[in-house]
Amino acid sequence: MRLVTKIKEYRAKLGLTQEELAHLVGVRRETIVHLEGGRYNPSLKLAMDIARVLGATVEELFSFSDHE
Repeated sequence: MRLVTKIKEYRAKLGLTQEELAHLVGVRRETIVHLEGGRYNPSLKLAMDIARVLGATVEELFSFSDHE
C-alpha cells in the first residue's frame, strides 16, 4: 500500500513554497518533500496541522493506493 497526497496541489493553490509550509507546521522542508512524494507517513498531529494550514481535511489530503 502506498501513501498518496494532494499536499503539493493544495500548497500551490495557496502560493506556498515547501519551505513556508514546513515552517508553518514546524518541520523541515525535507519532510514536506518526502510527504509530497509519498515516501513518509505523517503522524496524525502533523497531518492535521498540514490540513489546517492548507484549509483542507485530512481525508482530502491523504489516501492510500493499492498500486505501488
